[in-house]
Amino acid sequence: MRAVVQRVRHASVRIDNNTTGQISHGLVVLLGIRTDDTTRNLQWMADKIVNLRIFEDDEGKMNRSLADINAEMLIVSQFTLYGDCRKGRRPGYSSAAPQEIAEPIYDRFIEEIKSRGIKTATGTFRAMMEIELVNDGPVTLLLDSEKNF
Repeated sequence: MRAVVQRVRHASVRIDNNTTGQISHGLVVLLGIRTDDTTRNLQWMADKIVNLRIFEDDEGKMNRSLADINAEMLIVSQFTLYGDCRKGRRPGYSSAAPQEIAEPIYDRFIEEIKSRGIKTATGTFRAMMEIELVNDGPVTLLLDSEKNF
């Protein structure tokens, strides 16, 4: 499982000009699911993201987590995080999980985040979406449950 995590002042997702999810201060998480991801990957990723100390404390140090400050999370499925661009000019997506595997894991990830008391908004799986955000910092992190980076 891979994620691009961005600390934001606010963010929203639109489908066909309709806002389907929005958050104020918090995190936007673009989530990629690999063909062999398991509950272990899902729980590791949820734990890591919710507890990342990337929000400023009273002294301006990144020392607080999403959970510490009661911030929000916008989660968007992003299979292109498994795009392999090493050969040729067209990315290959053979490592990205197909819909029948990825969608239930994506849904379980959302439920895992909600179960931790995080206010959550989402995109729609397999939809063409427009994501609008104001990156705060900017702070952008790449996470991989297999620790490839």
